[in-house]
Amino acid sequence: MNTVEVIEQDNPGIWEVINRNWMLLLGLFIMYTPTYLNLLNTVWQSEDQAHGPLIVGVVLYLVWVQRHQLFKAENNIIGRPVIGGIVLVFGLLLYILGRSQDIAPLDIASQIPVFAGLLLIFRGYSGLRALWFPLFFLIFMVPLPGVFLDAVTLPMKIAVSYVAENILYWIGYPISRSGVILQIGQYQLLVADACAGLHTLISLEALGLLYLNVVKHDSFIRNVILGILIIPISFTANVIRVMVLTLVTYHFGDAAGQGFVHGFAGMLLFVVALILIISVDTLLQYLVKKWQLKA
Repeated sequence: MNTVEVIEQDNPGIWEVINRNWMLLLGLFIMYTPTYLNLLNTVWQSEDQAHGPLIVGVVLYLVWVQRHQLFKAENNIIGRPVIGGIVLVFGLLLYILGRSQDIAPLDIASQIPVFAGLLLIFRGYSGLRALWFPLFFLIFMVPLPGVFLDAVTLPMKIAVSYVAENILYWIGYPISRSGVILQIGQYQLLVADACAGLHTLISLEALGLLYLNVVKHDSFIRNVILGILIIPISFTANVIRVMVLTLVTYHFGDAAGQGFVHGFAGMLLFVVALILIISVDTLLQYLVKKWQLKA
């Protein structure tokens, strides 16, 4: 018997797991179906939270990738019913409060402790280690309170507008700024929340952390530094997006700036951010190797 056959016999298949736990899975489906229907009809309709379905898709993919680690041999599993039960009850309380009071952040965030508690009960710490990143990634689909968004978004927009104005002025364009309004030639552009707000930063942070999870660097220092640098990388990508829209409007008119190019600039934002992340990561790899050689 070869190694592949041993693994297949030791690890229960996904359909076997579903058949064994179908009542639990059905209960979770009944619990969270109203949550996701509500998201589809409300939060995910807005431009700020349009990344929500993508987050769900990424989480499902990550769970699928880790399925063999999750469903490993039963004799190696030590469940943690006490700590798992505590975490599960906490998640259920969040769910009840969020659903009964129509508090979407609590309703959505309750998934994390609920799933984590169930993993601890049935699969122990090994199960939680296998799926810690997909559970953590669910944070990026939790809508933030409006008061917090307003307090953070305005300074971010002012900062992005300030940097974009100074760069374009230094290049030689006739541009001025009043708050978050850019005046270039005969056109006025309002830097909106979607162009430079906190939601954009969160989306780009999610992109960066997903990149870190995919490449799986062995160097802890390299991971930490790159994770921290994702914030200024996101800010830089936002500045580039605003500059592109400003230049398109100046050279081709307001219709061009607010039409297809505006939507394309959103895609450009993530492309630029990913290129910057990979470039910074390559530089960090070079510096880490150089430091290790010296050490």
